[in-house]
Amino acid sequence: MVYGTGSDRVTLGRLGKTHGLQGWLRLDSFTDPVLNITEYRRFFASRGPQQELVMDQVQEQGSKLLAHFEGFDDPEAAQQLVGAELQIAASELPDLSDDQYYWHQLIGLTVTNREGQLLGQVDRMLETGANDVLVVKATAASIDEHERLIPYLRDTVVRRVNLDQGNIEVEWGADYLLE
Repeated sequence: MVYGTGSDRVTLGRLGKTHGLQGWLRLDSFTDPVLNITEYRRFFASRGPQQELVMDQVQEQGSKLLAHFEGFDDPEAAQQLVGAELQIAASELPDLSDDQYYWHQLIGLTVTNREGQLLGQVDRMLETGANDVLVVKATAASIDEHERLIPYLRDTVVRRVNLDQGNIEVEWGADYLLE
């Protein structure tokens, strides 16, 4: 979920339908925990007016979040933001330790096993509760055409991540197919 002028923007949430008469919108936060999105006030929208959006209020309504943005004070104005993804510059994300990565950093990396076989490229990540999962899609140079679901378990399955080389090395046989 990286958008913008190059890969410098990261999507933190998506705006849903309008709510009420004062320009509120439903907010689907992609952060974990979901309220972490409230640590940011300024966003770029993937659609609608090409301007910086300032989130001036957030409310919890049951298990849902509602957001209000400066200058969008009625349902008609807010309607142009419905479906927009809220993005920030990747540089605004908190720094992680050397062995931690944001999902957007892993998407697009090639995946090889310890035998040097190219299994494919990370297409997306899944959150399963127990652990995250790499969804690895085959490329033209892969050993076969299979999609693989590889658990993101550091040191047991994921042996090495090298962002500079664009590669993840895994302890995963070519015959391990979890589809």
